[in-house]
Amino acid sequence: MAKTIGIFVIGGLFGIAAGFALGIFVYPYIFLADIVAVEKVEQSAARKLVAKGTFIHANPSDPIHHGKGGVTVYENLLHLEGDFEVGPGPKFHVYLVPDPNVTPSTKVADTMYVDLGRLKAFKGSQNYELPAGLNLAGYKSVVIWCEHFGVLISPAALKFQ
Repeated sequence: MAKTIGIFVIGGLFGIAAGFALGIFVYPYIFLADIVAVEKVEQSAARKLVAKGTFIHANPSDPIHHGKGGVTVYENLLHLEGDFEVGPGPKFHVYLVPDPNVTPSTKVADTMYVDLGRLKAFKGSQNYELPAGLNLAGYKSVVIWCEHFGVLISPAALKFQ
């Protein structure tokens, strides 16, 4: 009888762990993948354009971690363009990174990156305020980074204007 209860408890624990792990991967696809952000840049004509870039699929052999679309950096605002899109996942953040050529082997978490906040949606235009006094010349790339797993999703090298 004790052996049966032990097997039942262990099976229950494995079931809970497997369900939780599956939920982490499935949740974004089911509930968040259809959300499209539509944020506009207020007074874009009056803002000073600093840099532009395009997100790329950093590792073509990885079908899960990908991105595309444009990014525009103004003096105090980073704007992901309307064509922005990344594959869904947990806890994606927008980083400014000093490295001009970010690859999947780049140790982004070990650099002096600036975290602009959590990604608001997997598709569409989004705005992120830049910290006051930030020297943009020291940051050559914008990166979408999965903080949960420490994985590069998509980098965009910046071309300064």
